[in-house]
Amino acid sequence: MDFSQASAWIQEFLNSVGAAVFVPVIMIIMGLVVRMKPKDAISSGILLGVAFSGMSMLINYMSGLIQPVGEAMLNRIGIDLPIMDGGWTTMAAIAWSWPFAILVFPLMIGINIIMLMANKTETFNADLWNVWGKIFTAIGVVGITGSVPLAFIIAAIQIVFELKTADLFKDEINELTGIPGVTCTHKMVFLSAIFYPIDKVLRKIPALNHKADAAALKEKVGIFAENHVLGFIIGCLFGILGGYDIPAILTLGVQAAMCLTLFPVISKYFMEALSPISEAVSDYMHAKFSNRQLVVGLDWPFLGGSNEIWLTVIYAIPITVLFSFILPGNQILPFAGIVNIAVAVPAYLVTRGNLPRMLILATIGVPIFLYVGTAFAPFVSDLARQTGAVDLAANALISCSCIDGPVFTFAFAEFLDILNGNFLPLVVLVIWIAGFFYTYRDLKKQAKLAKSPADVE
Repeated sequence: MDFSQASAWIQEFLNSVGAAVFVPVIMIIMGLVVRMKPKDAISSGILLGVAFSGMSMLINYMSGLIQPVGEAMLNRIGIDLPIMDGGWTTMAAIAWSWPFAILVFPLMIGINIIMLMANKTETFNADLWNVWGKIFTAIGVVGITGSVPLAFIIAAIQIVFELKTADLFKDEINELTGIPGVTCTHKMVFLSAIFYPIDKVLRKIPALNHKADAAALKEKVGIFAENHVLGFIIGCLFGILGGYDIPAILTLGVQAAMCLTLFPVISKYFMEALSPISEAVSDYMHAKFSNRQLVVGLDWPFLGGSNEIWLTVIYAIPITVLFSFILPGNQILPFAGIVNIAVAVPAYLVTRGNLPRMLILATIGVPIFLYVGTAFAPFVSDLARQTGAVDLAANALISCSCIDGPVFTFAFAEFLDILNGNFLPLVVLVIWIAGFFYTYRDLKKQAKLAKSPADVE
């Protein structure tokens, strides 16, 4: 079996089982390796699959509700945007069509092990499901340079940045979720390098520098901050914007209320499933790596119990539609990617759940996603036609309005286009690196100051 056949087999396998099966299997194996009792490892793994399935069902259900509304809003305005939005699943299919995709698996695992042994990370990345994100960046490099070795170098750099970012936010994630021993290794967190410096400025505004998460708002506005009531209100507003009739508006309100009510419920199963595994991994790694507290890196859904994330996601939908037709240079029609988790999660982490600041960051972030989606369209469309990963007409364009970590992905995949006289990706690369190191140093400084004198000693 050559690389192309192996990659095709892996793509078919991952598409057929999905994260709800693949990730729990990895976690069960990990539990057995760290000497959990088989019954406990299997039980936790199956419950994790239940949590993934429940979260996926809710997201798909909400997408099914919201996408027609967004399309109706766009149709009412009557604009013409030629680039189709295939969402992240289309980008994943295109990534897996790369003949060398299979090699990114051992690259990712090998770098993680080396960094653990060298004491350069505290994260064991179990999120093998999202290896396609590294592949997508790599094929962007191939598209510009034609160099496969260089593509793997850039993918390796991304893997290192993912582990360091996961280390950076692990304590905050523990505090926000209450789930011990886990962090997020998803590429979407890279947007924190842009959001964090902006948030530091927003914190200087007195009105924005106080506790304002969903729980705090509930104390101020009472019933109107209850998940089901807020969901109903938002759903009805969306129905009105979409031009629905009264029965359809009310139906959409109840359906949206259901989504916001069940998201926190599903998130509790992540906690129940992950806690035993993370504790077992922590104990095992502590024995192997004395005086080190290692954590498990996971995909984002275990953060899905945050009301602030979903409120920001819902808020970003009409903002995305609005920006899609007023931004000069945008050519992508938001559709499959209009439910954009990747703008909300980094905003949640850098603000620690401050909802007003999250909404401001989302407003700033949405144009970035649209512009990157527009910029990637020619490359993605050509690749889709070459590989046959997507059935695309000769002159049609396809991209994604919710590319994870859009600034990082654009900069690292395209910066060598400077050889063709395009300096923009290199400028964006410098901005992202500056933002990352500023964020890294500032959060490390805060973490050090937060320690008690006894801890420091």
